[in-house]
Amino acid sequence: MKRGYTESPSASVGPPQSRFKQNPEGDAHFLEDESTKIFTRKVADHYSARTNQTLEEREASPIIHLKKLNNWIKSVLIQLHARRGDAALDLACGKGGDLIKWDKAKIGYYVGVDIAEGSIEDCRTRYNGDADHHQRRKKFTFPARLLCGDCYETRLDKVLATDAPFDICSCQVSALANISALLRPGGTLVGTMPDANVIIKKLRKAEGLVFGNSVYWIRFDEEFSEKKFKSSSPFGIKYKFHLEDAVDCPEWIVPFHVFKSLAEEYDLELVFAKNSHEFVHEYLKKPEYIELMRRLGALGDGNQDQSTLSEDEWEAAHLYLAFVLRKRGQPDRTQANSRRDRGQMHISKEDIMSINSI
Repeated sequence: MKRGYTESPSASVGPPQSRFKQNPEGDAHFLEDESTKIFTRKVADHYSARTNQTLEEREASPIIHLKKLNNWIKSVLIQLHARRGDAALDLACGKGGDLIKWDKAKIGYYVGVDIAEGSIEDCRTRYNGDADHHQRRKKFTFPARLLCGDCYETRLDKVLATDAPFDICSCQVSALANISALLRPGGTLVGTMPDANVIIKKLRKAEGLVFGNSVYWIRFDEEFSEKKFKSSSPFGIKYKFHLEDAVDCPEWIVPFHVFKSLAEEYDLELVFAKNSHEFVHEYLKKPEYIELMRRLGALGDGNQDQSTLSEDEWEAAHLYLAFVLRKRGQPDRTQANSRRDRGQMHISKEDIMSINSI
């Protein structure tokens, strides 16, 4: 399969050593099948049921350094592209793990959307600083809104008509029609996604239809036993993905050149796409991101913590890529932010808007 970016020359080497010591109605038609809706509900229930962990429990995770590496990649993306006063849309915001990143970027307004009720409630708790392990020395500096619902099934441009346009959007999965409708011209989408090229390459090197290591495995069904995929039929290539202490669910291959073409149909142009290995090696050359890596601890903190990303975690990181898209058009930053007063500095349960039925 084609790819729209260069593969990192260091993809085969180990982890870096510690340096410190098309559719105006949106994507809803894809979800009309009842079995897909049932699966979507199961995914939401899965993430709702995942409880917040203590610091000790998080540090005991077999993929703790992989989680910290992914956290670093998202932090770098936000630092690179978010500007003071921006209105930020966080799709699939989960439990609000990126709130501090947005705060450090000094954004002016935040809207978080997630399908899982439990995750949104945890995000609300984290934003308010109500839970003991989420206590902060100061309040978040930006007002916020939280919505619970499926960003694929709902026309968010209608729901968020008085909040838009947004300057920046973060998404770990993509609903391109919604994103394009809500971003201002010149606005930015930053995100991560599975790297289809790497996954297919690993499948073809494997002896059978399963490959992986101690922290992850991927299994394809027998219908793909020939390991050949028609470029004319890029959709529907399903696989089962398991990542220790994180994910255990079906996913579908999304070739990046197809994703890029779909994005262009929604006026979203590619700025860059880099496999996680390439991304790490490029931005670890910059002093400010070396310091950020030290603080987040993916490679250890250079002091008491000498542990670092394992070889197996580094291989799992290779399964993902980071990307940035920008909406076509000239940015207009003169628009007043008066419509963004719908946000709250303290969010109650009643403030969370359900959009599942809209």
